[in-house]
Amino acid sequence: MAKAIMIQGTMSNAGKSLITAGLCRIFAQDGYKTAPFKSQNMALNSFITEDGLEMGRAQVMQAEAAGIRPSVLMNPILLKPTNDTGSQVIVNGEVFGNMSAREYFEFKKNLKPHVMKAYNRLAEEYDIIVIEGAGSPAEINLKAEDIVNMGMAKAAKAPVLLVGDVDRGGVFAQLYGTVALLDEGEQAMVKGLIINKFRGDKSILTPGIESLEDMINIPVVGVAPYLNIDVDDEDSLSERLCSNNIDMIDIAVIRVPRLSNFTDFNIFERFEGVSVRYVSSAEQLRSPDLIILPGTKNTMKDLLWMRQNGIEAAILKHAAAGKPVFGICGGYQMLGESLEDPEGVEEGGQLKGMGLLPLKTVFKNEKRRTRVKGIFENSLRDGYFSALAGREFEGYEIHMGETSIESAKKLNPLCSIKTSEDERYSGDGYYVENVYGCYIHGIFETPKVAEAIIEEIASRKGMEVKSLGNVSAEEYKNMQYDLLADALREHLDMDKIYEILEAGI
Repeated sequence: MAKAIMIQGTMSNAGKSLITAGLCRIFAQDGYKTAPFKSQNMALNSFITEDGLEMGRAQVMQAEAAGIRPSVLMNPILLKPTNDTGSQVIVNGEVFGNMSAREYFEFKKNLKPHVMKAYNRLAEEYDIIVIEGAGSPAEINLKAEDIVNMGMAKAAKAPVLLVGDVDRGGVFAQLYGTVALLDEGEQAMVKGLIINKFRGDKSILTPGIESLEDMINIPVVGVAPYLNIDVDDEDSLSERLCSNNIDMIDIAVIRVPRLSNFTDFNIFERFEGVSVRYVSSAEQLRSPDLIILPGTKNTMKDLLWMRQNGIEAAILKHAAAGKPVFGICGGYQMLGESLEDPEGVEEGGQLKGMGLLPLKTVFKNEKRRTRVKGIFENSLRDGYFSALAGREFEGYEIHMGETSIESAKKLNPLCSIKTSEDERYSGDGYYVENVYGCYIHGIFETPKVAEAIIEEIASRKGMEVKSLGNVSAEEYKNMQYDLLADALREHLDMDKIYEILEAGI
């Protein structure tokens, strides 16, 4: 059976996911067969595995860092918020149903067998499991039947490293208070503390570190610096969503309230002179070179939100001026003429779409989940992004709803795809001149696809952009994981961490 170590945090976004990924990389570099695990993840950034199952994007990133293929075993429960008080519950990669927060709180104990079955299967196959917690173990209102923090640590017999975020301030209070709210047995399981996101001279922290260690008798095993590592983010707390920088080429992604899979657009940030902004008001939108309508967990509600705050009108004006709009998944559905929800999958009833593509979407209870390979149609040579014609890509579909042609207006097919279930090519997505839409997440992650879009915008502005060269997305990610591992080796006491791992609890 594998040895295990668990990374918990004093709060959400303390850096658990990144520390977990870094340790996965280090252990893998040191010759250990390593896998990540998070029993329950709440996030709208998800991924479809090769066997058509859905899991959290953070565990995919961590699996990549460990040099292994992502498996739904690494994230057996995924909660995808549908509104402020409820989520779609995904168990073992498949939709279980929608539940309110109260319903799930009362039901979650029934999922522990699923969690332990997934964990034990991983533990039989790997040398080391790096487990990530969720939120904070000090959320005393949620400790009953806990399956994701101390409850998971006890079940896996995993010693805990507790991460605090110094960048937000009050890191000593975070760490002390979290430990103080644990019961005596749980306190004994916390074997090390990590101060994360530090900027400046580490020696300034020394008096506080010494006092903290004396007070709670737990060693600080490292002070990790604030790292600018470009890896996929877990959820909407990502700092990349807060950038207001406008560069020579300006891409605006609409930050809808239920934004999902914004990792689709990270690749554009790799280009020099290109800014990616996430905007939530018409005033913020300004006059970008490209507007992207992203995926959403509630297409109808988020379209109404855009309609009410003026963003929809601004997008229509942008498109009427001949400037490009690209919709992905829920954003693609919004571009059509109508949305129908006869089964109450989202809001029920009907809603007028934006009318930029002559399409109709009908929501259905069945979720489509599949990996795809595809090629852009040669007919794209007549559209705004003509350089996309003939380019190949890979990605995945994850949506509820079927989209069909609504009227006889001029409409062009965007691409042809084949899935892991069906090797025959079929169509996905459409475009009309400067308006594009499809269901495929990850369609831009093939560097040559993103490059074609950026080069077209640059050419129309009389500019040149630096190519990404021949570095594939996989090579780029591996470079980032190596940088992460190097930084953690330098700033964490890896000898102590290995000692904690070996000793267990």
